[in-house]
Amino acid sequence: MLELRAAVVGAGRLGSFHAQKYRAMAGVKLAHVVDINREHARRVASENGAEALVHHGQLKGRVDLASVTASSSAHFQVAADLLRAGIDVLIEKPMTATVGEARKLVSIARASGRILQVGHLERFNPAIIGLRSILKNPRFVECDRLAPFTERGTDVDVILDLMIHDIDVIVSLTGADVVKVEATGVAVLTDTIDVATAHVRFSNRMIGNLNSSRVAPRRQRKIRFFQPDAYISVDYEERKIQIYRKSAAPSGRFPTISAEQIDFEESDALADEIASFVDTVRTRGTPPVTALDGLRALEICEKIKLAMEAEEAASAD
Repeated sequence: MLELRAAVVGAGRLGSFHAQKYRAMAGVKLAHVVDINREHARRVASENGAEALVHHGQLKGRVDLASVTASSSAHFQVAADLLRAGIDVLIEKPMTATVGEARKLVSIARASGRILQVGHLERFNPAIIGLRSILKNPRFVECDRLAPFTERGTDVDVILDLMIHDIDVIVSLTGADVVKVEATGVAVLTDTIDVATAHVRFSNRMIGNLNSSRVAPRRQRKIRFFQPDAYISVDYEERKIQIYRKSAAPSGRFPTISAEQIDFEESDALADEIASFVDTVRTRGTPPVTALDGLRALEICEKIKLAMEAEEAASAD
């Protein structure tokens, strides 16, 4: 098996995790870690047996594939340069900072003939994978994604930082488009929205309530679907699904409720995501999370932000 040369661009916390996964993967050599902060690049590179570089432009001809884990504002330029240099790219979410940039990046990937995979990590959560065979025509979905405040991810608002995870999960599971949005949000500790709530109507007549906060007292990652035959609750972090179904009742009596819990073994979603990317690079197939998937999630985020602006303008009148 031909050894692939890999790089990580962005030596922050997430970049160090990507570096570790590449280092541990058979058939892959982590060749370079890149960061404009030379000391950060050197530290992560030395920890993982790689060479440090200070600019992604130095990667041309040196690697076959790269993870882009830099700040969201830098995603477009870094990924565009790498794709044009003939390098396949795994780009962390959000794919870019704006919908316009994402559309351009899709075009660049197509024109260059390179693979562009987007890092929507929850797609590799075993509970979400297991949910695919259980969902049948859901009518309502409710999500809560809450986190205590940290400086990580604050270069974008909470919609792009947290809510985008649930947006991608919902549309990937149901295939539904968004037809109407009502939303509110507030900045608390940063200059952008830190707490957001969106009420979304989908093309399959499903209704969704999405709640995200990065100033909550504790972490919570849950999504709940309601469908004609069941209520299904998924805990992302505990990797478990709880299913409540009604059973037929004798005439004149209320139906009874049966409960079932499915627990999934602990897994390494990031390692699985990177392994899928490497496999796609080898086979030249279609990535499990395509550039169009990343673009679609961003387009929905933009609709939510526009709805927030409309709500704020209406409140000011």
